[in-house]
Amino acid sequence: MNYRRLGNTGLKVSEISLGSWLTYGDSVEKERAVKTIEQAYDVGINFFDTANVYNRGESEKVVGDALRQYRRDSYVLATKVFGAMGEGPNDRGLSRKHVFEQLHASLDRLGTDYVDIYYCHRYDPNTPVEETLRTIDDLIRQGKILYAGVSEWTAAQIEEAVRIADQKLLDRIVVNQPVYNMLNRYIEEEVIPVCEKYGIGQVVFSPLAQGVLTGKYKKGQEAPEGSRATNEEQRKYIERFLNDEMLEKVDQLETIAAEQGIALSQMALSWILRNKNISSAIIGASRPEQVVENVQGSEIELSDEVVNRIDLILKGQAD
Repeated sequence: MNYRRLGNTGLKVSEISLGSWLTYGDSVEKERAVKTIEQAYDVGINFFDTANVYNRGESEKVVGDALRQYRRDSYVLATKVFGAMGEGPNDRGLSRKHVFEQLHASLDRLGTDYVDIYYCHRYDPNTPVEETLRTIDDLIRQGKILYAGVSEWTAAQIEEAVRIADQKLLDRIVVNQPVYNMLNRYIEEEVIPVCEKYGIGQVVFSPLAQGVLTGKYKKGQEAPEGSRATNEEQRKYIERFLNDEMLEKVDQLETIAAEQGIALSQMALSWILRNKNISSAIIGASRPEQVVENVQGSEIELSDEVVNRIDLILKGQAD
């Protein structure tokens, strides 16, 4: 496993990290989830990601239980705040009240005294950015958070946060968590340039496009039984990739991966990691063997010729 700095900080995180969205505390039973997390730790993953809203705290409980056997200083733990955790008017968002209360609830579920990274899971138009940043700064000063981050904020929102933090002498955000993969590259145009300007690293989620970039879904064929595409709740996250145009691209990408003697998933992860603003790519795994396969993406370097061929496919210009 290779490790990179989180943005311009001194924190080193594994290039491949393990997430828990749609898996732990939900569709994956606890014993298998714990074994998968243990496998990740054993192969060198030191970065684990969760959120309070993942199955209303159940994911945090599973992740916390699995990691409790290891020295706390041997891994990096991230969670998030924003989404609804109840029915009350203050049970969502980035107000001082909600952030303060949810951090302590997350720490309790995770069974730890601090989180390494605390993300603002989305931008909250109903709360002044200064209020949120000052709350997180207070929690950093208390030692309950080490680094601040955001997830799926626009370039303009990230710049706003940096400007306010600098004006008010608050801790800056150091990491952004956006979706990024071969089939969804929106951050390349504005988000990455702004983050490079301010030393903010990307920790990207859905690097395999919800499993589409493993090659399991084929044009003209039924989705494999038990896959996310057959789950009514989870299918909505993957549906836009399951059309003939996208699946034709995936088929062509799989041919290139086969020529290189690697799995499509490994090529997709290596392709992401070629960008040095990416600090880590978060994989989702329901079985230990998936982790073993995916971590090899950290060791693979794609040639310029292969990257160019991939780019032509993604632009729909391949022969």
